[in-house]
Amino acid sequence: MTEGLMDNNSDNGAGAERISDNSIGGKSIVTFPAESLILKEGEVNLDMYKIIKGNVELYTGYGTESESLIGIIGPGAVFGEFGLLTEKPAIYTAIAYSDVYAMRVTEGRIGDFVKENHSSVIQIMKNMANTMAIMQRQIIDLSEELAALNKKSDDVPTAKDLLRNYSVYNAGHPHINANAKMHFLGRR
Repeated sequence: MTEGLMDNNSDNGAGAERISDNSIGGKSIVTFPAESLILKEGEVNLDMYKIIKGNVELYTGYGTESESLIGIIGPGAVFGEFGLLTEKPAIYTAIAYSDVYAMRVTEGRIGDFVKENHSSVIQIMKNMANTMAIMQRQIIDLSEELAALNKKSDDVPTAKDLLRNYSVYNAGHPHINANAKMHFLGRR
């Protein structure tokens, strides 16, 4: 497709080789060899990519015990939009599953991209809405888990409660906890 147009500039992302800006209608096209790192979770990357050819794996926790494959995307899919639009660190790691040719979109080219790629813009909006829905579900799940843990901890007396229950004398209620007091004193 665009073989022979590579010029080996490597300033466009981890492992990217840039293809001449004029290679496809004045668009910046980059290629990533299979298994190369494109985006790294937690690092700021101000480029967005639209896949022309190949597939990309998206992970959270890549390279850790909590590594989770989010999905594999292919031609027409867009990724990296979060960093471009928010200037915040990437929320996932992107790895080239196969050799990937992608259109690189920078902040300076986002206006033209929006004009020329209406369906991609809708996909970006759907991706962000889906991400927000997933995050909302995770927040609800974590809140329920915390509430369950707090409820369990309410059933377990604190050290202060234990001391009160096992104290030798309770001035306000000397008749309460007689068994506990006897146990505490070793007379049970």
